[in-house]
Amino acid sequence: MPEPGYVKQLRDLVGPAHVLTDEGITSGFVSDWTGRFVGSTPAVVRPADVDEVAAVLTLCSKHGVSVVTQGGNTGLVGGGVPLNGEIVVSLTRLTDLGEIDRDARAVTAGAGVTIGALQRHAEVAELDYPVDLASRDSATVGGTIATNAGGLRVMRFGPTRSQVRGIEAVLSDGRVIRHLDGLVKDNTGYDLGGLLCGSEGTLAIITAARLRLVPQRPERAVALVGFTSVRSAIAAAGQWSATVPDVEAIEFITAAGIGLLATHLALAPPFDPLPPAMLLVEAAGRTDPTAGLAEVVTGTDGVEDAAVASTSLDRHRLWRYREAHTEAINLEGVKTSPPHKLDVTLPQGELASFVEAVPEVVAGVAPRARTWLFGHAGDGNVHVNVTGIEGAGRSVDEAVLGLVASLGGSISAEHGIGTAKVQWLHLNRSEAELEVFRALRRAMDPAGILNPAVLVPR
Repeated sequence: MPEPGYVKQLRDLVGPAHVLTDEGITSGFVSDWTGRFVGSTPAVVRPADVDEVAAVLTLCSKHGVSVVTQGGNTGLVGGGVPLNGEIVVSLTRLTDLGEIDRDARAVTAGAGVTIGALQRHAEVAELDYPVDLASRDSATVGGTIATNAGGLRVMRFGPTRSQVRGIEAVLSDGRVIRHLDGLVKDNTGYDLGGLLCGSEGTLAIITAARLRLVPQRPERAVALVGFTSVRSAIAAAGQWSATVPDVEAIEFITAAGIGLLATHLALAPPFDPLPPAMLLVEAAGRTDPTAGLAEVVTGTDGVEDAAVASTSLDRHRLWRYREAHTEAINLEGVKTSPPHKLDVTLPQGELASFVEAVPEVVAGVAPRARTWLFGHAGDGNVHVNVTGIEGAGRSVDEAVLGLVASLGGSISAEHGIGTAKVQWLHLNRSEAELEVFRALRRAMDPAGILNPAVLVPR
């Protein structure tokens, strides 16, 4: 197939080395890391700064060329994959990290900066970036803003939207909007940073952000606690969110998930016998929280076994039981087909009912499928992973998301809507809201070139 003429112009804009067209090279940009979503692209463009992003979008707008923006490509709903042959605009070269403002506890970071790099940068100033997730060394600032990522510490610090104090972005016609003053109070009109949080690249391409930092909490304690039942574990999560001093994370895992870790990663179970449900809880502060955490854990109903860690090595060992779930589930999926990953949120009062019901709901439409559950019990977020679907993917998604909506939950807690959940967005959003979404897209992207198949398709 002959190369489109605009590809040569893209090379002129960003340099030949940063316009990738060879399929052997672009293959890593046209699929998500689970292998579930696979597309194609005539070119992957890697601009170096905001001016080059603006030039690329000006050209694409002129030629009516659609683009998909990509950061670390850690999403799970197809939002960063060129499923309809779009140009991929990769922002991984936008890695500028500004000097930390210690007085304001803030920093300006380029869209391609990884969360791990941002955290290490803040650490030098005895500060921390509070958004944290297992993919911290791959997920980028721009991608986490575009999806309003939550991660492990939402219950204490809020999602990404709570950290954004200013934004720089490029509109589809190449115009740059820049508001990076970072003032805590700024009532000068629409909050464009807040609007772009969760917009999934449909309104503009985020190139940099002013971000809130928080003081370090050097003293940490982690406990992995086994419970007699799912309901007792979920009840404890609600109790601990209010009673554990300096609590940052309360994570939910099951005996089935631990079994999967043993099978695929040779990770020895933490308890013998293995309880049906477990919570991993972390507290952090300026003083050692170990005693307070242990006191709350031992006084909780339904506790069957517990391990408390205060050293860095032991904390890492306990966290491995939670963070290795995704890796093990992907390895399980290799045996059949890529796993379906549905991150959802439930009201705290419905969380236990959902966790108990969803495996049976999945089995009702895909009898040979297996359901693996884990997530952030402290904020009601459950990661529903289904393997062995064998062609019943749509039915499984519909059944699970329908159950979520019936219980008053959200069909997306972390990764956005992408293309995977577009047809079910009406479960959470009214037609009036969807029309506002469409109007925003028309106003900010009149050319219709930004992630056209995502969220509310053009």
